Amino acid sequence: MHDIRAIRETPDAFDAALRRLGAQPMSETILSLDESRRSKIRAAEQALADRNAASKQVGAAKARGDEDEFQRLRAIVQDSKTEIARLEEEAKTEDTRLNELLMGLPNLPMDDVPDGEDENDNVEIHRWGNPRNFDFDPVEHFEIPGAKPGFDFDAAGRLSGSRFVVLKGAMIRLHRALAQFMLDTHVDTHGLTEVWTPVLVREEAMYGTGQLPKFGEDSYQTTNGWWLIPTSEVTLTNLVAGQTLENAQLPMRMTAHSQCFRSEAGSAGRDTAGMLRQHQFEKVEMVSITRPEDSRAELDRMTECAQAILEALELPFRTVVLATGDMGFGSRRTHDIEVWLPGQNTYREISSCSVCGDFQARRMNARFRREEGAKPEFVHTLNGSGVAVGRCLIAVLENGQQADGSITLPAALHRYLGGKTGIDADGNLI
Repeated sequence: MHDIRAIRETPDAFDAALRRLGAQPMSETILSLDESRRSKIRAAEQALADRNAASKQVGAAKARGDEDEFQRLRAIVQDSKTEIARLEEEAKTEDTRLNELLMGLPNLPMDDVPDGEDENDNVEIHRWGNPRNFDFDPVEHFEIPGAKPGFDFDAAGRLSGSRFVVLKGAMIRLHRALAQFMLDTHVDTHGLTEVWTPVLVREEAMYGTGQLPKFGEDSYQTTNGWWLIPTSEVTLTNLVAGQTLENAQLPMRMTAHSQCFRSEAGSAGRDTAGMLRQHQFEKVEMVSITRPEDSRAELDRMTECAQAILEALELPFRTVVLATGDMGFGSRRTHDIEVWLPGQNTYREISSCSVCGDFQARRMNARFRREEGAKPEFVHTLNGSGVAVGRCLIAVLENGQQADGSITLPAALHRYLGGKTGIDADGNLI
């Protein structure tokens, strides 16, 4: 959510930032509504002052027996009550409209974010590893002989429909090993605090991180009003909602492994084969809560944490900074990490790390105090995948596939698999 005072002070800069995102300038609409709301508040305050003054004179007129003055002043008091109620109700209505308008506007990009219309304008900032040279034509994950027994898309379709999968045998054990490896690395090496949170949240939590009101169709809501989280960014970030933290508590760095649920409303027809884009999936998430001056450096740190997972798994990847036209709703700057998938002969997103500034904090009213007695300030929030477990499973399978249909697994996972180092062509851990 945006600071209305900043829009009042620099409306041209606000509009210029919206234009960079391909959005229409909004300062004139916002400030017109804001001024109307403020004028009604001022009028209500003046009417209240006039009523209070008249009220004091009513008793005096009554005491001295001036019936005409008494009736005139009493009418002023009564009319003022009606006028104050009207003005306060109109101001409240316009305040609601203003908040809804501000809630629906995206965050503004940092100055160093590249301008561009879409993903074709993203800028590569890092690359690690070299794609393997295969002496055969590599296939996608669901076509690898050793992986096929562990994927049951037909059963998932009977249970739930499209974009679901049943994992079994070596596949689910490998999937679980990946999640455990990610958590252990983030906690033991990167110093993040592991947290377990609900996957059902109240509506205000979704508003807090920006999934609502604009993107409600991308998530699932239960009949009693709970929402299924699209990522544990929602729950981890909202842990500080409504709180005033002490300076010593910052930075807060958290990680969680959770189920995630997305309707994929805007992706009809995309990635329907295999398990690249699912309605239900698992992710290891990272969230940081920082002081304003520390958030940009924290983005680089978070990106390095995600990159370290892929390096340890020996998966080639590249990191790009998203152009303005490809950024998410709540982000000021985003680094996407794209892992190499030989079956598709391309890089695909496996992690997205974003700094949101105070955008989410304002929606959640999350603050901190630099010292005792100091005025509270809004914190800055960041989130990032560390990383998507299912997509990491795909990358491990495709990069480790062999000509005979077996799969060689990264050394970092061996201890999580009881010393097993691969999967044979029949789908057994070996």
